Parts: sequence; C-alpha cells; structure tokens
Amino acid sequence: MALTRNKEPAAEPFKRAVTATMRAMSREKELQVAYGNDAPGVTGERARLPNPAKDLPPEDIRLVRGIADSLALRKRYHDDGLHARYSPQGGEAKAVFDAVEQARVEAIGANRMKGVAENLFNRLDSHCKESGFDRVHEKSEAPISEVLGLLAREKLANIPIPESARTMVDLWRDEIEEKSGDDFNRLLETLGSQKEFASAARKLLKDLDLIEDAEGDFSDDDEAGDGEEGEQEPDAESSGSEGDDEAQEASAAEDADAQEGAGEDGSDSESGESADMDATSTGEEAGRDRRPVYPEDFRNSPNIAQYKAFTTEFDEVIQASDLCEPAELARLRQQLDQQLTNLHSLISKLANRLQRKLLAQQNRAWEFDLEEGILDAARLSRVVVDPLLPLSFKVEQDTNFRDTVVTLLIDNSGSMRGRPISVAAMCADVLARTLERCSVKVEILGFTTRAWKGGQSREKWLEQGKEPNPGRLNDLRHIVYKSADYPYRRARQSLGLMLREGLLKENIDGEGLLWAHNRLLGRPEQRRILMVISDGAPVDDSTLSVNPGNYLDRHLRDVINWIETKSSVELIAIGIGHDVTRYYKQAVTIIDAEQLGGVMMEQLADLFDENKPARRGKADRW
Repeated sequence: MALTRNKEPAAEPFKRAVTATMRAMSREKELQVAYGNDAPGVTGERARLPNPAKDLPPEDIRLVRGIADSLALRKRYHDDGLHARYSPQGGEAKAVFDAVEQARVEAIGANRMKGVAENLFNRLDSHCKESGFDRVHEKSEAPISEVLGLLAREKLANIPIPESARTMVDLWRDEIEEKSGDDFNRLLETLGSQKEFASAARKLLKDLDLIEDAEGDFSDDDEAGDGEEGEQEPDAESSGSEGDDEAQEASAAEDADAQEGAGEDGSDSESGESADMDATSTGEEAGRDRRPVYPEDFRNSPNIAQYKAFTTEFDEVIQASDLCEPAELARLRQQLDQQLTNLHSLISKLANRLQRKLLAQQNRAWEFDLEEGILDAARLSRVVVDPLLPLSFKVEQDTNFRDTVVTLLIDNSGSMRGRPISVAAMCADVLARTLERCSVKVEILGFTTRAWKGGQSREKWLEQGKEPNPGRLNDLRHIVYKSADYPYRRARQSLGLMLREGLLKENIDGEGLLWAHNRLLGRPEQRRILMVISDGAPVDDSTLSVNPGNYLDRHLRDVINWIETKSSVELIAIGIGHDVTRYYKQAVTIIDAEQLGGVMMEQLADLFDENKPARRGKADRW
C-alpha cells in the first residue's frame, strides 16, 4: 500500500506557541493543552482550546489566542475555593458574580500587556456576535450577567464594548451606574486581591438589588482559603528570571501589539500592533493613574529599569497611506520610479542573484525506486512490459528552506534626508518584489517622531512642572509602509511616502527596534529576520536635553543585546556613513548610499545560506 510522507500542517507551530504562552502566563509548566471540539475550559492541569483550521485563518488565530489568554489568566489569578466561599447561591446573582470575577482576572492581564488586551477583546467580540447580542433591543431580553461582565471589563481594563453588544449594554448602563455609585471604583482598587474584590463584588450585587446582604453567610474561619489567597499574590509579585525568560520565549504567539498581532491584515494597529506599541512604556498611559501596579512578568521587552517614556499618550502607529493624500502619494511614487530607472539594471542583477539562491533552496527533489511512498507513474511502463516487476514508489526529500518573514526597519530621521532615504526606499521596493516572488513575506517599517523638539509630550511636561529626568520626551511615529500579509502591488504606492518633505524628524532607535521586533514575534513563520537600516546613533534633542547624554544610546544597546542574546529573531544592521558595528554583532557599514542595494542583497543571501557566516565590517563597493 502506498504511503505518503505527511508534512507538518501550518497550524502545528501555532499550537505549540500558544501552549508555551499559556504555560508561561499561568506559571504552570506541566499544563497540558488539548485542541478539539469540546467546550473551552481548564480542569486541573489540562486546558481545552478550539481546534484552528489547518490553513490558520486570521479569525481562528484571534479566537484561539483570546481564549488561551483568558484561561491562562484565570488559572493563575483565580482561586476556586475562595470564589465558592463568597459566591451567592444560584440565580442571577451567582451568574453576575462569576462574570465580574472573570472580568477581574482578564483585567489583570489586559492592564499589563496591550497584546493580551487586544486578544481578549477579539474573543469577546466573537462571543457577542455568536450570542446574537446585536438583536437585543429590550431590557427583558438582555442577560444582566453578560451586561455586567462587559461593563466590568470596560471600567477595570478599558476593554471597549464590542459593537454588536453596545445597544444591549446601553439599555442597562444608566440604571447600573446610578445604583452602583462608587462600587466600580472599589472593584478597581481591589483588583489584585481576590478576597477583597469578592467583598466589593457582593456590595455591587446588593446595590443592584440582586442580593439582600452584602456580607452574606460565608464563614471566615476557612483558613485554607485565606492561605491560598495569601500565597497567590506573592507568586505574582515574584520577579524570578525563570518566569520572565519563559514568557519571552513564548511571546511568539503574543504580541505585541505586536502587534502588533496575527499579522496586519488591514486592521493592525500594531495595535499591532496591537498590538503592542512598546511594552517599555506600560503603565504610563493617561487615565490609568488609579490602577494598581503589577510586575511586568509577561512583557516582550528587555528589563530596562532605567529607561521610560514621560508619556505615550501622543505616540502613534500609522499606515503610510494615512499620512498623505492619494494624489500626493501617487506623485511621490512616480518620483521614486524615476529614480529607480537609473539603478534598475544594477539592482535587478542583484535581485535576480538573490532570487536564484532562494529558489534553488526551494526546489523539490525526489527519491526513486522505493518500496513505499507515492506511486511513481513514470515507471509504470516497466510493470506493463514485465508484470512480475514490483511497483516503484517515490518520496519527496526534505528541504532546508524554512518558512521565513523579513522585516526591513528604516530610520526615518532628518539625517537620512536626500540620497540616503531615496536609496533606502528604492532598495525596499526591490526587496519586497524579489522576496515576494520567492514566497518569503516581507514587512517594511519606518520610525521617526511626530515633531521636532518634543512636540506635545514636551508641552505636557512643561505644564506639569518640568519633572527632572522625565525619560523619553517626544511623540513617537512608527510607520507601516507594507505589512507582511499585504501584497506588494497594493503597498507600492506607500513606499513613495519616504520621499515626502517634512516626514523625516528625530530618531529614537531603541523603541523603534522593539516595536518592529514585537511585530515579528506575532508572526507564525518559523524564521524571522529583522534588518535595520540606519545612519547613526539615536538623536532626540528634547529627550537628551533633560536626561543623561547617553540615555538613548544606552537604551539602544540594551535592546540590541537583549534581542541578540534572548530572542529567536535574527538581527542584522546596515549603517550608512556611520559605523554601526559598535552596536550590532551582525552588521556592515557602507560609506556611500549607492552601496545599499548590493549590501542588502548580499547580507540576506548570506543569511539564507545558513552554513556561511554573515559578514561584519565595511562593505566593498559594487
């Protein structure tokens, strides 16, 4: 009987990443995760998650990640015995109490990581749509437990109400807010203690006329329950490196933001972003000053206590097409095309060389004349001539070429103005086309600031009394020219934006590098390559004027060292006119911007040739 060699489905690496993330977030190394059609949940040391489709559609990725985060947070921060002691007996009150407690554990994770907040929202949005909440138009039809759960997430973690449930929640909102008074503030203040939170939740139930006595009939002599709760928070407070390292390794499934998110399929905020604009500034956002402080033990960023941002309120991650009118974008693209004609023949030769190298590694090869495998139809004629001859089978050989994504991060600072940024834009264009033909996904990003001399961040700092050593004091602008899942033909117009006058300002390399890195961690590909093109050290006059002179430089070095030593992302850098080998282990410096295309192609070729070490030092002219 003919047997075929099964290749690993695309969903398997994703499942392994989600499993690792759940273990890290829940602090349960022995947690077993099963994927199937059973209802999601956790029983003892076994978790059940929905089984995603083999081709990993984005909606499946978002759903599985949201459910996984929710279950992991409940496993870590929820005590069933303590919950049972404080829970009302049956009816609507118990359902509301359960919903508010689930909102508590999810709020802890959402307040710590933007990527987790986005995953939880995606899961919540899917739940509301499946439940048909968009068809609820009367109070009597709205389940009060669902309404309270949604309101609790909004008030405790700023998780917005999904559009499909907004009308349903608004039916109850005024009445609930009037009766509850200051109860939600009390819930927010006790978020870190399940026991105190349970008492505050019962007070909310009493004010909503769902129970008669907020104190209830539960016993306080249950020392075992108090003991478990007493041990829960110190564990959460611990800063052991083992938990941090595992969370960093597992962050391939989270991100982010990154972004971060399941790639950027038109809805990435990188957030992305998602998710995950930058975990180094967690907790600095406006409007969260009353929130309890938690250890950052989930983060996708290095532990750099010395670096901070004064505020992230004015930072933005933005699509290139949103920064420019379509007519001007078309004009800039035409200008870029005109410059491409001068280097077209030379860059095309280099691109073809890279393409041949990549395609050669993807060629299919077969082993013939085997006793099992796929029936070899080309050799059936031998059996017709001599029926006594056995059938011949073949098997496809394994190739070393791994699923790969390449991110090109371009310094959009003012010092790149002129020929350097033009050549960088041209090379990014050629690289996107070349790698796409080779089935290698490529993402093109840029980093700069929204203003010179600090912008709105500095104005806010001045208004608040000039706090000494405020940290990063400028408004970040991170630009997505082309996301990895976006085809080149639809993104080519955006690349012309790099030539726009007034776009290039200051450069804060450390946070830009973290942002691009966290976006890569959210990608499902087996291999992730981050190529940085910069013309020197980070410079931001506003930040450096009120902080130590090496503030940004030290942060960049710490970020690079963390990525190079602890991350699965392969990092290489190309310096234009400045020696970047003093920052990056794997780097090359070019003197003339015209060299960029050749060096970029050769560095990538060296990376894909895994037996050949990448070059380091100055590039030869080409």
